[in-house]
Parts: sequence; C-alpha cells; structure tokens
Amino acid sequence: MKKEEKTRLTRERILAAGILEFGSKSYDAASINSICEAGQISKGLLYHNFKSKDDLYLHCVKHCYDQLIAAFKAQPFTITSAEEGLQKVLLIRQNFFSENPLYANIFFNAVLQPPRHLIPELDRLHKDLDDYFSQCYLEVLDHLTLRDTVTKTVAMEYFTAVCEMFNGYFQNKARQDGDCRTLIQAHEGTLSTIFDVMLYGIAKKPPEPRS
Repeated sequence: MKKEEKTRLTRERILAAGILEFGSKSYDAASINSICEAGQISKGLLYHNFKSKDDLYLHCVKHCYDQLIAAFKAQPFTITSAEEGLQKVLLIRQNFFSENPLYANIFFNAVLQPPRHLIPELDRLHKDLDDYFSQCYLEVLDHLTLRDTVTKTVAMEYFTAVCEMFNGYFQNKARQDGDCRTLIQAHEGTLSTIFDVMLYGIAKKPPEPRS
C-alpha cells in the first residue's frame, strides 16, 4: 500500500472515531482518550494527523456540513411554488438528521452550543451551507410577488438577519439550561413557522378607510 493511501485511511479512521465521539457528546465532554480507545488509535498517531482536539473537532464539523450539502445537492432544487421550496428544504434537512443522528448532534452542538474559542472557525465552516441556503431562498423568492419597496437584495438581508436572530435566541437558551436535545426539537419544530412568518408576516393589513 502506498504511503499516501495509508495516510488517507488512517485519517479517515481517526475522523470516524472523532465523529462517533463528538456525535454522541458535547465538545466539552468529548475526549481524545475516548477517541483513541474507540478507534484503537495511539495518541501519537492521532496527533501526527491532527494538531489538537480542536483541529479534529473542526474537521468533524466540516465533514458533517459537507455531507448535509451533498444530501441537498443529491435532490435538484426544482420547485413550482414558494411553499414547496420551503417544505423541500425542511424535509431534506429533517430526513438527513433523522438518518444520521451523529451528524445531527455535531451540527446542533456547533450551532447552538459552539465552543466560544472556535466560533470564528465554525462561522467560516458554515459559510458553504449559508451560501447554499441563500441560493435556495433566491429560488423561493422567484415564486413570490415582493412588495414594491422590497428588492431581492433587501429580502436576502432580511433572511440573513432573521436566521442570525433565530439561532442567537436558541444559543442563549442553550447557555441558560443546556438541554440540547429539547432545544433541537424546539429549534426544528419552530423553523417552518419562522420561515412562514418571515415571508408573509404576522398580521393582516387593515383595510383602507373609506373616504
């Protein structure tokens, strides 16, 4: 076996052990000792391939994000209405997390309970996902009649702001009670409503007074 191939297989084995550890525990609770034990890997070999626990964790998060993007791209985003577009995004996302609970734990811990010292790197890793969802949202906008004062650019800025506020709200809840499983259920259960309100508002516009 060539050296390059052996190195690739070793890194994949370490990454798999890391995904098992970070996918079943929080970042703080996960340990290099457990990863080495589960993967039957020496610490020396792990540190030869990954600089630190942080480095391995970030690679696991990236792998999770890459797999989620691949799941979305495996089903072309062709839609005939805004509602269909939103439902399609949510369904693919929910199916992915249901079928891949380890990735689900990694994803939501990185989003809702990120290690503070890694937030800049995690934000950078999340950019590809943000870009993909932004493209999907643009497709949704093509099936809506925007208000005269709202351009696509304004709608995209609003979409970004709402997503940041939504995640920020749940991050704050996570810091308060730390029950990530309950927060995940609430986060995903509210997502559809948030998108609906974002697109259509919360109140009917009152009729114009008769002259």
